Amino acid sequence: MDGAERVVVITGGSRGIGRAVAMKFAEENARMVLLHYDPDESASSETLKMLAEKGIEKVESHKVDVSSYEEVRKIFDEIFSRLGQVDVLINNAGITRDTFLMKMSEQDWDQVLNVNLKSVFNCTQAVIRPMVKQRKGHIVNISSVVGQIGNPGQANYSASKAGIMGFTKTVAKEVASRGIKVNAVAPGFINTEMTKGLPEKVRNYFLSQIPMGRMGDPNEVAEVVFWLCSEAASYITGQVIHVNGGLFM
Repeated sequence: MDGAERVVVITGGSRGIGRAVAMKFAEENARMVLLHYDPDESASSETLKMLAEKGIEKVESHKVDVSSYEEVRKIFDEIFSRLGQVDVLINNAGITRDTFLMKMSEQDWDQVLNVNLKSVFNCTQAVIRPMVKQRKGHIVNISSVVGQIGNPGQANYSASKAGIMGFTKTVAKEVASRGIKVNAVAPGFINTEMTKGLPEKVRNYFLSQIPMGRMGDPNEVAEVVFWLCSEAASYITGQVIHVNGGLFM
């Protein structure tokens, strides 16, 4: 595989797992487009700086609301116009609005489903026809262990991540004959900014449930994502790969 010729788009690419995935694809000198929706450019600038230190110059970052069908269509039209193709799409954008269902507002529900799940539809639909035409492509959707096992206070987040699993399997069946692999990675308790904001009591509870006795590192998730987009995983599609230290088996 000639990685230098691949165009890789990563949503939520400015920090956490998205940043780790970008750093992994940097090893093959891929042409990368990072999408984010941070309030400022500090995280994105830091990621671009880290990539530049690795000698990666063919990378760009854009602020895009991936929950917006119109914004997604616009940015992907620009990507295809300038770069000609998208070989790899990593749907990683995600947010949490945690609270028990009895207290959850409609806005809390809609925001999480729109950012976490609708964005996967928006971005995947934007690339799927060109991938079908080129008869190749990799799509990896970032789900979560809670999409499989649930978690109190995360009815919206769990629903969005379970939806990603079902979406992944369906799209994989639709496009497998065209040489496109569609898989999901379901991280467990990973050391990112999202989990750093959890109360210590909650963090300790999660750790007590993990047989390996520790949090995961974003790089450990990135390794699996990258592998799924390689020839080493050429016979794998429609799968949900769990990276959780044994939290769910």
